[in-house]
Amino acid sequence: MTPDPDVLARNRWFLIVLARMVPVAGALFGIVLLGRAITLPDRILGVAIVLSALVVMAVLPRHLAHRWRTPPAE
Repeated sequence: MTPDPDVLARNRWFLIVLARMVPVAGALFGIVLLGRAITLPDRILGVAIVLSALVVMAVLPRHLAHRWRTPPAE
C-alpha cells in the first residue's frame, strides 16, 4: 500500500522544520558553553559547536528540500 501523498508531504515538512530547529538548539548550547567557559579548550569547543550548528542550519534543510522536490511534470 502506497502512502498518501498529503501525509508524506506533511511528514517531510515536519522533518525539514525539525532540521531547522535542532541546530538552533545546538547553537544555543554552544553559546552557553562559550559563555561559561573558563579554559581555552572549552572556549574552542563552544566555538566549534556554534560554527558546526550554523553550517548544519544552512545546509541540511536545503538538502532535504532538494532531495524531496517533486519531479517536473513532462
